Amino acid sequence: MLHGGDLDAARRLFPEAPEPWIDLSTGINPVPYPCPVLEASAFRRLPSAADVAGLRRAAAGAYGVVDPDCVVAAPGTQILIETLPRLRPRGLVAVLGPTYAEHAAAWARAGHAVATVAAIAEIGGADVVVVVNPNNPDGRTWEASTLRALARDLAGRGGLLVVDEAFADLEPVETLGRALAPGLVVLRSFGKTYGLAGIRLGFALAEPSLASPIAEALGPWAVSGPALAIGRAALSDADWRREAAFARAADAVRLDRMILRAGGTVIGGTCLFRTADFSNGADLFARLGAAGIYVRRFAAVPRRLRFGMPADRGEWCRLSRVLR
Repeated sequence: MLHGGDLDAARRLFPEAPEPWIDLSTGINPVPYPCPVLEASAFRRLPSAADVAGLRRAAAGAYGVVDPDCVVAAPGTQILIETLPRLRPRGLVAVLGPTYAEHAAAWARAGHAVATVAAIAEIGGADVVVVVNPNNPDGRTWEASTLRALARDLAGRGGLLVVDEAFADLEPVETLGRALAPGLVVLRSFGKTYGLAGIRLGFALAEPSLASPIAEALGPWAVSGPALAIGRAALSDADWRREAAFARAADAVRLDRMILRAGGTVIGGTCLFRTADFSNGADLFARLGAAGIYVRRFAAVPRRLRFGMPADRGEWCRLSRVLR
């Protein structure tokens, strides 16, 4: 399965491209949170229960969760995507797509029957439904009231709704974390919002009866001491998050203009990535790669490219020159 961020693959594709590469193949905030200075003990000792509790309180505050016991910290959202299918009896899983492919793959690896559907009306008798909100790569969203009603319906027959809100932090969408209910698990990504994907930190939000088995499956010391400290500081900084949302929204508008001038049609996205169709998508991917700019392509839809946000003036100028 192909993922963004693989510059080794980019260098193999375009060995003559200039360095340094501009990696626009991910949906990660290009302006990272300024990491605090960490005490040496964060690296030397095992994390304490108090360290974990502090992070859970900070996450609860950031995500609007009333009870920190509803927060499970994990070493990245991907681990949660892999863990959830192993906690359910095998059944039928409906994934609203096209979307982040790891969801369907993880449920299939765990022995579930998986179907990709285009709309909630098509889920039929699924035991589990997975929704990415906002969706990756088209930015499609669903009303919170619609998803809550779906969660109630699934819970009433012993089912589960998984809502991946990896890109919700900087978007004007209503998070389901503010009103958790039976049969609902909400996933949140830390690395994308705060530009610190290497920290490997993510969260599951669920009622304690669902949160506890997830935490038990992850085992003790699931999150490193440095990640706990950095996560606690960043999640407590509401001012930084507001400023980042404003700045990235302006970046998204700027990138849309550049795409339109280049003859592309923006089909959607979030303030961390924009997805567009080009009549010459394959050629443009190659031209960008030859210039040392790596964007996300889609094998099934060659005309389609996804652009992350450039980090600084130099990157914006390099991208603009190629698109022109």
